[in-house]
Amino acid sequence: MIALIAAYVAGLATAFIITYLALNPGWNPLPSLPGWPPFQFATATPAVPTLLPSSTLTSTVTPLPTATVTRTPRPTQTNTPTATATPTLTSTPTPLPLDAAQWKEWPVLPVVSDELREVYQRGLAQGNNPRAFSILGDCQSQPAVFLGVYDENPDVVAQLPPNLRETVAQFAGSFLRYSPAVKDGTTEGALLWWMWNDNYAGQCVAGESPLECELRVHKPSIVFIHVGTHFGERNRIYLNKIIDRVLEHGAVPVLVTKADNLEQDEYINRSYAEVAQERGLPLWNFFASVQHLPNAGMRDPMYLSDEALIIHREGALQALDAVWRQVQIE
Repeated sequence: MIALIAAYVAGLATAFIITYLALNPGWNPLPSLPGWPPFQFATATPAVPTLLPSSTLTSTVTPLPTATVTRTPRPTQTNTPTATATPTLTSTPTPLPLDAAQWKEWPVLPVVSDELREVYQRGLAQGNNPRAFSILGDCQSQPAVFLGVYDENPDVVAQLPPNLRETVAQFAGSFLRYSPAVKDGTTEGALLWWMWNDNYAGQCVAGESPLECELRVHKPSIVFIHVGTHFGERNRIYLNKIIDRVLEHGAVPVLVTKADNLEQDEYINRSYAEVAQERGLPLWNFFASVQHLPNAGMRDPMYLSDEALIIHREGALQALDAVWRQVQIE
């Protein structure tokens, strides 16, 4: 009898939560559970922007205005990293010598610190794939509107400069693949929540978050954190948790600014710059690369214009190329 009453009460509670969520999509039912990262519900699930046909791509990649990256020589390091010789990441990484308040003036392409080169080498020693990168993203990161063309269309690749063709060859297979960490409406909190994992490829285990599955299955050596449009009040906490996990995995996290300003005060890009500055992380300043376009590259308040989509695609490849070449030990 007690068991029947308990089951009845549980059913009523479940029905209440489902009904309340339908009427209040912004409500978070999970924050009080210890050890459980509360999910930040998106206010809307946007449609995927329309992909331009490959024929509309420019014949050559337009160089970004700050494409030159200065690297610091590492004469004391060898080309054969070992698990014992590679130091682990310190708890207080060197901050970037940049002012987060001036993030709009930051270089477009990311710069990698010596500490992160050591993290990268440690990750390779742990089994990470030097030919794999991952994206943690929302609808703007779906392969069909982002980087999938580099795995899918050899004619587009043939038009690239030699260094970018080499980068495409190095990371072939990472551009078009399904990832549980790329999904419309994704937030930083959602990447840590197992119930956000669609697991369409059937490679994730029960109870595994999108982030954990992506790191375990794909074993990336470079990880772009490209969410933000649905950034919630507590998502900076989750962003740092994601960064901690990526560093523990031995991969280089790359933060990305966005072109839109749905929040009206540019709080999200400023937060990403602050975290990059505080933690000494590379940042691909996509925002800065589209400011010369009409409406700063926005087709509407949320989606990129056709020209901005091309810059987004080409700029991501240039950012990947810059990070990959910087993590190599000379």
